[in-house]
Amino acid sequence: MSELSVNHLLGIKYLTKKDIQLIFETADHFKEVINRSIKKVPTLRDITIANIFFENSTRTKLSFELAEKRLSADIINFSASQSSVKKGETLIDTVNNILSMKVDMVVLRHPNPGAGIFLAKHVKAAIVNAGDGAHEHPTQALLDSYSIREKLGTVAGKNVLIVGDILHSRVALSNIFALKLQGANIKVCGPRTLLPKYIESLGVSVETDLRKALEWCDVANMLRVQSERMDISYFPTTREYTQQFGLNKALLQELDKEIVVMHPGPINRGVEITSDVADSGQSIILGQVENGVAIRMAVIYLLASKIK
Repeated sequence: MSELSVNHLLGIKYLTKKDIQLIFETADHFKEVINRSIKKVPTLRDITIANIFFENSTRTKLSFELAEKRLSADIINFSASQSSVKKGETLIDTVNNILSMKVDMVVLRHPNPGAGIFLAKHVKAAIVNAGDGAHEHPTQALLDSYSIREKLGTVAGKNVLIVGDILHSRVALSNIFALKLQGANIKVCGPRTLLPKYIESLGVSVETDLRKALEWCDVANMLRVQSERMDISYFPTTREYTQQFGLNKALLQELDKEIVVMHPGPINRGVEITSDVADSGQSIILGQVENGVAIRMAVIYLLASKIK
């Protein structure tokens, strides 16, 4: 039985190529399970998982919860907005209180980069990073790569374009790490103000002309502008952003090939992507959502098998 090289999923940068292959092979198995009439397996009946979310999230939280239920784990849900954190309790105290209820694994979403890494050093439980600030979102990157593999047969050698707010996006960073590990070529496209200065040092090329970038790519992953992380304005108006970096049907039809369109959600329809693209045959956005459950089942199962 193969196993992961890590005891926690803190970020893609701690995984090996073999880890990613193992997660994908395990997800293939679970994808069959969730498409059966009985969608549950008793695999994790003895495992208790706490979902601890210090930031709002609908899709990621639901996806993890569903993955845990499909594996028959016991679940505790914790939302910081209704908790003692508001009274000044620290992250470690909060988690230790939850762990004293004999919890085996923590799925953590936190606004501070590195929160999961910090926690993994201080508590006895497997930690899954469900997004830490603008740092990493490893399960999103895994499901994105898995969706590309499912659609195109492989990730290696494919030209993947990431468009939009790269500066504030944990999805972009995790995707870059995951795609590089698997041998894809990566370009980023967006306003210069939303591209980190160090981006090219990650082995990624930059293109500020969306049309040129689309002509190059096999896959376009459209990110939303993360207004909630911005304390200043990074571009003049939303309308101007959409004119330069929004993906619409006319642009797709001008290309001499059919590209795959992705989006991690939530979608700002009419800003980074128009409805007729999001709902088109070239879009695999809903496939990503389905794959998210299978990938999270795989990650939880593989980490749980390492809990002593």
